[in-house]
Amino acid sequence: MADLRIEGEREPLLGDTPGSREWDILETEEHYKSRWRSIRILYLTMFLSSVGFSIVILSIWPYLQKIDQTADTRFLGWVIASYSLGQMVASPIFGLWSNYRPRKEPLVVSIFISVAANCLYAYVHIPASHNKYYMLVARGLLGIGAGNVAVVRSYTAGATSLQERTSSMANISMCQALGFILGPVFQTCFAFIGEKGVTWDVIKLRINMYTTPVLLSAFLGILNIILILAILREHRVDDSGRQCKNINFEEASTDEIEVPQGNIDQVAVVAINVLFFVALFIFAVFETIGERAILLGGLIVVWVGFFILLPWGNQFPKIQWEDLHNNSIPNTTFGEIIIGLWKSPMEDDNERPTGCSIEQAWCLYTPVIHLAQFLTSVVLIGVGYPVCNLMSYTLYSKVLGPKPQGVYMGWLTASGSGARILGPMFISQVYAHWGPRWAFSLMCGIVVLTITLLGVVYRRLIALSVRYGRIQE
Repeated sequence: MADLRIEGEREPLLGDTPGSREWDILETEEHYKSRWRSIRILYLTMFLSSVGFSIVILSIWPYLQKIDQTADTRFLGWVIASYSLGQMVASPIFGLWSNYRPRKEPLVVSIFISVAANCLYAYVHIPASHNKYYMLVARGLLGIGAGNVAVVRSYTAGATSLQERTSSMANISMCQALGFILGPVFQTCFAFIGEKGVTWDVIKLRINMYTTPVLLSAFLGILNIILILAILREHRVDDSGRQCKNINFEEASTDEIEVPQGNIDQVAVVAINVLFFVALFIFAVFETIGERAILLGGLIVVWVGFFILLPWGNQFPKIQWEDLHNNSIPNTTFGEIIIGLWKSPMEDDNERPTGCSIEQAWCLYTPVIHLAQFLTSVVLIGVGYPVCNLMSYTLYSKVLGPKPQGVYMGWLTASGSGARILGPMFISQVYAHWGPRWAFSLMCGIVVLTITLLGVVYRRLIALSVRYGRIQE
């Protein structure tokens, strides 16, 4: 018989100290190892999903121009937004699915959709016309596949105790962030192949610097599916870490206990959705003390970052007088802002004058933002955002308790996807028409309102088991 794990074999759980009550059996050693193998497979899933998003982000615009000359910057904006739109739609669906069926099913299906999306991306040059729409569909399908974020987080929340959950959610966020960072790095490794590359005539596959990254992502997706089928097992524990009966569990055991019942605090759930929306909105615009206090601290740091970013002083920007053609304000789109990322400094120097465009009237009366001012703001917002992100997910999972969280995690993920869609639209329009003073002042106001909301619901943001007195906070 496998060894039994009891509370005395590891650090005491929240509210537990040796001698405070009888030491209960938590789980067998075999169950403990299987549970953490499954969770770590989901860490890998989150990492690969993020890599799939960012591995082509720097080459989308030049590749889009290459395959379809009719594509403009407005369409580029739609291509970029289609990922978040697809994820927003799919997350609640996959979450609902995971509540009633084994989590392997939505995970495997979603990853298969991502693999298919990457393969479609590699073939978007084949059609004789409308190639840009094929790319739009490919990125949208990739976003649908990324809807499995809700399944990953709901599984992790249900398979960890309160003591383990914060670090587990932090590891998920770390894997997600690491994937976003390393994706473009992986892409640069294939730059030596060049735009022409080689063609596999039998299957009409063109292997070049644009398609090789997505082919790699598709291969890793297939590997991910194999690992999930081979290693992932359904596990569920209560807030104390005891194995619970699970509607998704494949092999029922008499050692499992029933999940304690209790009503979820819906006000806290809605509030955290709003808080998470603002945290992701801030990210898109700028692309043992307790979780509530950390979340509050993160929001305050973000507010300070945006406050510092406001234009101060009497030094005004250089004006592009030679660019004066009319008195209208240009209709700047999100795509036109993003396209600057792909333009080289040499191209900018040769084709465009420097300075603030006279067509933007706010250039005449808005002070410049100094480099030190900007860098300080970047550091503060860069510190505050991941704190808000992590604490939102952690608090959310604890407020929901040990019940199946697929649908709720789906809505939270959809909330973040909506923020990534609206954030760029907001900043491109406000900044172009009214300048940085209005744009960043409004952001400060949004953060203040968010801090106010957090203050109103602060006492409600506690774990379900703590609220019902089963565990002391």
